[in-house]
Amino acid sequence: MRQIHEFHVDSTRYLDDHGKPLGELPPQAGNTDRVLAAYRNMVLTRTFDSKAIALQRTGKCGTYPSVLGHEVVGTAIGQSMAKSDVFVPYYRDQAAHLLRGVSLTELLLYWGGDERGSAWQNCPEDLPISVPIATQCCHAVGVAAAMKIRDENRAVVCCIGDGGTSKGDFLESINLAGAWHLPVVFVVINNQWAISTPRSLQSGAETIAQKAISAGLPGHIVDGNDYFATVEALDTALGRAHGGKGATVIEAITYRLGDHTTADDATRYRTAEDLKRAWEKDGIKRLQNWLHDNGHWSPDKEKSLQADCKQTVERAVEAYLAMEAEPPTAMLDYLFETLPAALQPQREQIASKYRGGDL
Repeated sequence: MRQIHEFHVDSTRYLDDHGKPLGELPPQAGNTDRVLAAYRNMVLTRTFDSKAIALQRTGKCGTYPSVLGHEVVGTAIGQSMAKSDVFVPYYRDQAAHLLRGVSLTELLLYWGGDERGSAWQNCPEDLPISVPIATQCCHAVGVAAAMKIRDENRAVVCCIGDGGTSKGDFLESINLAGAWHLPVVFVVINNQWAISTPRSLQSGAETIAQKAISAGLPGHIVDGNDYFATVEALDTALGRAHGGKGATVIEAITYRLGDHTTADDATRYRTAEDLKRAWEKDGIKRLQNWLHDNGHWSPDKEKSLQADCKQTVERAVEAYLAMEAEPPTAMLDYLFETLPAALQPQREQIASKYRGGDL
């Protein structure tokens, strides 16, 4: 018997849980302006997240998925992507959306059930938020294939949760990306939970990143609470895609600090001790500590940033609440490019009732 090939999966971490370097940092750490912009985006995202949950609790927004614990990964994605790239998100990518140019008001519209929240004004080619699990991976390889056919120097970034990697959509998509040599980066945000199913029960594979090997792709693991490790991995993967070297799978390990959505109660399936340990590894606090230790941050700057973020979020909420609701016919208008004949009488009936004040 002879060995054909030996595979391995790398794991990268630069900061410990308290923001102390474990060794030499990557070049990204030398770009202070970029690091400070990343920290500000993380804080703004967390401020928005808290407000969105409060709006849902008071009946002013629909079911909402908290991004708590994912801010580092989303920020790294948003910073690493070129403007001409295409983002194919799942439903917990608020931090990346903000850096792509999506407004807070647009995000509130989406989670408020308004389809205008899917029409990004500043990044119109980015795909809308995908709530169905893993279907966005198929869309991502389709977009990447179009880029390759057109010989465009662009790339796609597709996000998915750990649970979604058990779906055929994901496995088929990475296989196609490998076979066709497509410019796409799959970011698996491993937050340890597929709703209430722990990572240990989701797959027999020791890591999720190793699933890339079956598709002929490189698979890397990063500490998803370590900004430097995560942004380096994204920069490298996107550089590979833009350079015509194909796709990459990145497994970013973090923890979902909130409930799965506002319709969930995570205390039913995880312990307070586990959550406490996860909070001790919080990526925002870790980066804040590093900034403090290196003379780039102060309590006064933190206080000012918190006030600015709160004010920014409040303005967005005011704009969202002030927007006139769309007519009930909107529930059909956004489903099809051309409304099927079978639904036209139904739309007319809804429109008639709305004009008559019965709706």
